[in-house]
Amino acid sequence: MAMTGDFRRWFAETGQSGFVKLFDPTPHNFTWGNDDEEIVKNCLAAMEEQIIYEGPQTIAAIQLESIPGAGGVLMPPDGYMQGVRALCDKYEIMLILDEVMVGFGRTGTMFGFQNFEGVIPDIVTFAKGISAAYVPLSGVGMREPLRKWLDDNPLGWGATYQAHPVAMACGYEVMKHLIKEDLIAHSKAMEPILKEGLQTIVDNHNSARQARVSGLFGCVDIVGEDGQLVQHLHEKPSPKVAAFKAKLMELGIFGLFRPPLFHCAPPLVITEEELRDSLKKIDEAFYVLDF
Repeated sequence: MAMTGDFRRWFAETGQSGFVKLFDPTPHNFTWGNDDEEIVKNCLAAMEEQIIYEGPQTIAAIQLESIPGAGGVLMPPDGYMQGVRALCDKYEIMLILDEVMVGFGRTGTMFGFQNFEGVIPDIVTFAKGISAAYVPLSGVGMREPLRKWLDDNPLGWGATYQAHPVAMACGYEVMKHLIKEDLIAHSKAMEPILKEGLQTIVDNHNSARQARVSGLFGCVDIVGEDGQLVQHLHEKPSPKVAAFKAKLMELGIFGLFRPPLFHCAPPLVITEEELRDSLKKIDEAFYVLDF
């Protein structure tokens, strides 16, 4: 909890956390243009400067989400993730990538980091998709040298439900189905349809901005009359936002909704017909938010 920048850490974090937050290269109101390469260069230079300030020998790891999910499906700009990997190699720092939301086919690749050529984490964390959310299951993967080291240097840590047979059986069946039905390719094939549908919503409504999509993982920002985000994540939804959520439910659209972000992460087995129908209903609901 202390490692993240999410506001939910406020309820768990006490005193000095020992973690340093990094500058986010993909804030909601940032639009990448012709100077992308220069911006990435500056972002990486700022990260390297911070590494030097902290002292590379004091840094155990840099942890990122491959594609930040709860923050709004934020797509790292070209070259950024490769640059972070290079900095970790240069200063002998481990790279940990969080795949809890984007792992197992969600972005059209088995893991989200596979969207960035040449980027392989030292440690990867995952959950959700590995069991299709039927039962709780999460895990940690690591490169072979780390695994071997832990064989001789075990951690004094455990979990009551570690390797629970029901969860493991569920995860195994889900992975077999994922591969047999090639749902990863299906997720990638549905990407242009999701992208088209969310962009149509942005085009049709002044309350929607910036459609972002990777595989079957998409998001749009909800804005108010001033053109700014309609609220911060930690704030109570306004009556208008509550009415939008009620309209979605009335139309048969159920899911996690965290204003000012509208995430769209349908099941990987969704058909094109079902996806188009859902997007039409979401488009209808957005009229409640327009001004």
